[in-house]
Order: sequence, then structure tokens, then C-alpha cells
Amino acid sequence: MKNCLLVFLTLLSIQLKAQKVYVHCGSLIDGYSDKPILAHTVIILDDRILEIKKGYLKPTEEASLIDLKEYTVLPGLIDMHVHLEHETGLNKYMNKFTQNPEDKAFESVVYAERTLMAGFTTVRDLGGSGVNISLRNAINKGLIDGPRIYTAGKALGVTGGHADPTNGYSQKLMGNPGPKDGVVNGVEDARQAVRQRYKNGADLIKITATGGVLSLAKNGTGPHFQEDEIRAIVETAKDYGFHVAAHAHGDEGMQRAVRAGVTTIEHGTYMSEETMQMMKDRNTYFIPTLLAGDFVAEKAAEDGYYPDIIVPKAAAVGPQIFDTYKKAVKFGVPMGFGTDAGVFLHGDNGKEFELMVAGGMSAMQAIKCATSINAAILNESENLGGIKEGVYADLIAIKGDPVKDIKLLQAIPFVMKGGKVYKSE
Repeated sequence: MKNCLLVFLTLLSIQLKAQKVYVHCGSLIDGYSDKPILAHTVIILDDRILEIKKGYLKPTEEASLIDLKEYTVLPGLIDMHVHLEHETGLNKYMNKFTQNPEDKAFESVVYAERTLMAGFTTVRDLGGSGVNISLRNAINKGLIDGPRIYTAGKALGVTGGHADPTNGYSQKLMGNPGPKDGVVNGVEDARQAVRQRYKNGADLIKITATGGVLSLAKNGTGPHFQEDEIRAIVETAKDYGFHVAAHAHGDEGMQRAVRAGVTTIEHGTYMSEETMQMMKDRNTYFIPTLLAGDFVAEKAAEDGYYPDIIVPKAAAVGPQIFDTYKKAVKFGVPMGFGTDAGVFLHGDNGKEFELMVAGGMSAMQAIKCATSINAAILNESENLGGIKEGVYADLIAIKGDPVKDIKLLQAIPFVMKGGKVYKSE
């Protein structure tokens, strides 16, 4: 019995030691510095980065080696605006009547894996039916492959607003959804809706501060919440350790949201310089979602892709978002990286970098937006967003230099999340 125990402990010791991994990095972009560094070794223990050493260290006997000396290694990318429950398509508006939650769940598994394979090891899911909460849990349990998810669950809106789940229904079907369904009318509703998201298992709150481009409503820019309602949402969210993301296209809705204390403005299509200054003063982050704007403007020209009421909004939004983004870069508005994946095809998220650089941001600035800056927005800088001691071992690698050619981030051949390799071509 004593000998058996000794053998067991010896095997266990070997197994634990074997979890150390040495990664030889030809060039390393750490997510914080302004320039890549050459010839370093990242040492990983379990799911965390243990050390970063100059040169190519020889692994100890019990450690394994991943040779990326011919590659540029970066932190796993973070997308702050995705919708993993759905994806664009001709049947999108009919699906709400024909799909069951189980259908959404199975599709979301495909979209999550595609996102991870694109190099995005962490995402912020900004609204679905609640399937996104179960998807997060399944990934965390290791049942399926996907990015680390921070989810809002069901987004909050007003009656008839962008997040009203019954928009487009017949009057017989639409009923009168309330806080449980994410529909808010008044301060008490606002507090109750946040508490319901907490009860459901959300990580943060998403509100639709204005109308939306793809909702079945004519006006996509008008403000949809009174400021006291947004303030009640933000205050209640803070009680639960939540931050608040605000979808907003029109300027008045943005200003109400910024004054009320939201953390991020999503889209920001018609943002004025006055709003830009407000965001700088309050350190409110802009998540521009350029790729989504580009995609919907392109599809608006395709006969029948969107319902007629959406086409004029979609045609206008792409060029306008890009123009606003260029002004915001020059103005110095705090900015993160987010794509609105689901509005376009999941897995194409990396194309956002090309648009960000085309609009005036440097390649390294764009990379920082998708790594250390996004981690700070999530209040997860000690766990995510860079290559440093103590954070999760989330690494991607590409052939070539993304600082010189940002398009390289559209095809990622190597993906590691939490010390586990998910993709290695």
C-alpha cells in the first residue's frame, strides 16, 4: 500500500511538472509596448504565463517546447462587441418566428469556435436571448471550444426600441414585454431589469440608448431612454459589479448615456465633437464597429437582403461611422476594439484592424485596442490583454509583421487559450 502511494505521488508530480510549456517567440508584441521585441521565451505553467525571458531558453526535462521562432507572437485578441447567438443572412428576420432556443444554441457553438479560430480568445457578447449565458458556461466547463465570454445576456431597451424582442410582430403577438424581457419604461423598470440580468447570470449590462440600424423601425438615431432611466441602470449595475455598454447612433442619446456614466459607446455613428469632448473628460470609451457599418452598407444595395424599412438606414450608416471614427481618432477619444460580429460573418473579426488603420490609427494602436485597452475596459488587466507574468496564457502567432501589414491579422495560424493550443497549422 505504501509503495502504491509512493508511485501515485511520483506520477502525479511528473504530471504536474509536465504542464510547464516553453514558447520560443521570434518576434513578440506584448500588448503594452510600442515596438515588438525579438527572440524571447514565454514560459507557461498550467493556464498562466509564469515568466518571460530574453533569448531562447532550453526547456527543462519535464517541460514541452512550442517553436515559434519564425513567427510574431501576440496576446490573444479581445472583441468587445459580438453577438454569438446569430449571424446575418436572408432568413434572419424570419428566424425569430421559426427557431427554437435549442436551434440558437447549436448555431452559437459553431460561431464561438469560428471566433476562437480567428484568434479572438476573449469576447464581450452584447445581447441575445440568454442562450449566450449558457454558451459562456459550456465553454468555461470545457464542454465546447470557444472564446472566454463576458456577456450581457439580453440587452435592455424601451418599448418599440432596438432591444424590444417583439419588434416586427403582429399586434396580436407583440403583447407588452417588461423588465424581465429587457424592456424598460421608467426608473423602477430600469432597476428591475438590471437585477433580472444579474439573476439570469449576466456579466455586464447592454442598453440601446438610441434606435438601431437593423431593427424594424424607421428611425435609427432618436434617443430611446430618458437620462434618469439610464442613470438608474448605471447605478444599479454598479451595485452588482457590472459596467454598462450603450448602443447609440444618434448624438443626443449618446450624450444622455455619457452623462449618466456608461463605460462604452457602441457604434457612435453621428457623434458630435461636443460628445467627443464629453467622452474624453469622463474617460468613456468608443467602440466604433467599422466592419459592421461597412458590411450593412454593402448589403443595403443587394435587392431583398434587408426589409425595405432598413435599407435607407443601412446604406447611410457605413460611410458615416467611418467618417466619425476618423474624426474621433484625431480628437483623441478613448477607444477600444469591437466589431459587431453577427451583423457580418463570425470569424471575419480581424478585418476590423484594416479599417481602423485606414481611418488613421497606427497598427500598434489598433493592436493595443484589441488587447490591453480592452482588458482594462473589462477591468481584467490582471488576467487578460497582454503577455506578462501572471495573466492567462492566451497567445496567437502569425508569419510576418502585423505592424507593417495589418491584414496578417485576418488569418491566424496559431491560437492558444489558457495554455491550451486550439489551432496550429
